[in-house]
Amino acid sequence: MTLRRAEGALVRVLGTTERRGFRPVSFEGDAHADSDHWNLRMTVEGDRAAIALQGQLAKLYDCLSVEVSPCR
Repeated sequence: MTLRRAEGALVRVLGTTERRGFRPVSFEGDAHADSDHWNLRMTVEGDRAAIALQGQLAKLYDCLSVEVSPCR
């Protein structure tokens, strides 16, 4: 996902993830050197469809894009 580097953005992502019934397993990211964006990769576990989480994360104000892919 791509997020704006805004105060509380990461907390909102993690909170939304947990409230939707997913457990974060790993979280990594890096900041764009020339912008105010973060690229983040999060691995989650859960019984619900990942598309449900994708839709909820995409609604967050600071979330610019979300892509879901299965773990290999």
